[in-house]
Amino acid sequence: MYRISYTAFRLLTGIQRWGLRRFTPTGLAVLTGLGVAMLTSFQTENYRALSQQTLGLMYALLFVGWVGAWRFRSPVQVERKLPRHATAGTPVRYTLSLHNPGRRPEAGLRLRERLADERPNYTEFAAAMKARDQRDRWFGLGREPLPSWKPLAHIKEFHAPTLRPAGVAEVTVELTPLRRGILRFEGVWVARTDPLGLFRAAHFHPLPGTLCVLPRRYPLPPIALPGTRRYQPGGVALAGSVGLADEFVSLREYRPGDPLRRVHWKSWAKAGQPVVKEFEDEFFVRHALILDTFCPDPQNAAFEEAVSVAASFACTLLTQESLLDLLFVGTQAYCFTAGRGLAHTEQILEILAAVKVCPDQKFESLTHLVLRNVSVVSGCVAVFLAWDEPRRELIRRLEQLGVPLLILVVVSPKEAPQVRAALQAHPSSACHVVEAGQVAETLAKL
Repeated sequence: MYRISYTAFRLLTGIQRWGLRRFTPTGLAVLTGLGVAMLTSFQTENYRALSQQTLGLMYALLFVGWVGAWRFRSPVQVERKLPRHATAGTPVRYTLSLHNPGRRPEAGLRLRERLADERPNYTEFAAAMKARDQRDRWFGLGREPLPSWKPLAHIKEFHAPTLRPAGVAEVTVELTPLRRGILRFEGVWVARTDPLGLFRAAHFHPLPGTLCVLPRRYPLPPIALPGTRRYQPGGVALAGSVGLADEFVSLREYRPGDPLRRVHWKSWAKAGQPVVKEFEDEFFVRHALILDTFCPDPQNAAFEEAVSVAASFACTLLTQESLLDLLFVGTQAYCFTAGRGLAHTEQILEILAAVKVCPDQKFESLTHLVLRNVSVVSGCVAVFLAWDEPRRELIRRLEQLGVPLLILVVVSPKEAPQVRAALQAHPSSACHVVEAGQVAETLAKL
């Protein structure tokens, strides 16, 4: 059954894309009139004659438009200049450079970007269908006929300026990313409308490119997370700034302000200039950011909001001169460390931009990952997608170890009452329920 639905989904969306790319709004209106005329041609004799005349007119218009757009080849060369990053929901601009190497001017051209196909494969489609079947009744009125996949970005079709022979022009394009992830560009359609304005003749220019769309971030109030400095084994590799611990690292030239007790007198005598001893800082604050990825639906809105919440905390914690461990489970268990000279905020956001749901593994794999790394952390921020027994067990074990916690459970509005009821049965002062769609309001009250 899912295979038939997936085939219908691909077929219908493919026809829709082709029609929107090839026909103008006027051409789509002519197609609609053609369909109405075909339906009314089976009525009474009076309607049949009028329908046949209308059909002939529509066919003639479409044929003239297709002939006028036939064998179009654009000599225009296109070059794209993309930024490195964009943020979901925030418009970003980039430029397209156009060059006309031909001997005649090119006017009336329209350009449209072609992105990589964001439609799901069969595995993702079937997972979304199963999640929908578990969520909705078979004959419910509010049941979705098919899972809906939003495009990764919205890019409008735009006009190109008139290009003279050997002329060059630049066009500013505004792109609005709708989802986080890697936005892949395949090329640019250069199109020209036929004389009747019904049909677009298009020539495709391959122009691959990628743009990393970072998760949406929300402003957080000043948060003083509990926890003190902890000893970090291997501090030389972890500490980006050099301090005054008891572990000797190296020698360096004297800098104004260095204490005299750190001067290495023998090296000063050999080098003829002041030399001081440098020590590592092995005690500093280190937080763990735990992201729950265990969700059966790849299109779950609560999961996308959870990633945005994690990104918001990552940006805040990495400005506090501390280490941050990002812990989550994908195809395997991952632990990424940032701060104090290691990975920067942008690198953590790039990792979060590529995070996907993990429907095949159990939550215990995340529990093992957290407990394996908890001995060196000062506190934990946990972003969960539910409040059930495996998650409560992880929190109980962390509380027994004396780890300070801040817990956020991101759920849909329908699931929020059940989670609040579960929290009343198993209270936790550090736990907050975050409803999808009201994330900014909830985070502002932390």
